[in-house]
Amino acid sequence: MKVLIIGIGNLYRRDDAVGLIVARALRQKNLDNIEVRELSGEGSALIEAWQGAERVIVIDAVQSGASPGTIFRFEAHQQPIPTEFFRYSTHNLGLAEAIELARTLGQLPKELIVYGIEGRDFTVGEGLSLEVARAAQEVTQRIGKELRGRSHFQ
Repeated sequence: MKVLIIGIGNLYRRDDAVGLIVARALRQKNLDNIEVRELSGEGSALIEAWQGAERVIVIDAVQSGASPGTIFRFEAHQQPIPTEFFRYSTHNLGLAEAIELARTLGQLPKELIVYGIEGRDFTVGEGLSLEVARAAQEVTQRIGKELRGRSHFQ
């Protein structure tokens, strides 16, 4: 089974980098049979990236109004994700729209899990806010456990 982890973000927009940070942390764990990619979040690139993958995990910053560092987990292969959570994207076709387009075209992976981490600071600069950095560590651990918890990942 091909498994793909996609971290989304921009390293120079503070908390927007959280998806990339989690992806890098997971890459360092050297999980067997797992491909890790870093993308900006442009929708058509996402759809292209997950072609051929049976299981995809995407990590991105969200801006929903929840407390900074709040972690959301969506099973996007079963139902739409809230587009208002991912509205911070600077792309015309962002993550939520890419998922729905892929669903319409029959191009969704068999399993598509989306982790959203509520950001605090999206201004220009580097470094995650404290709450988001803690949430990034938690999501990294959760994904690692999720992957190791399945027999074909051991």
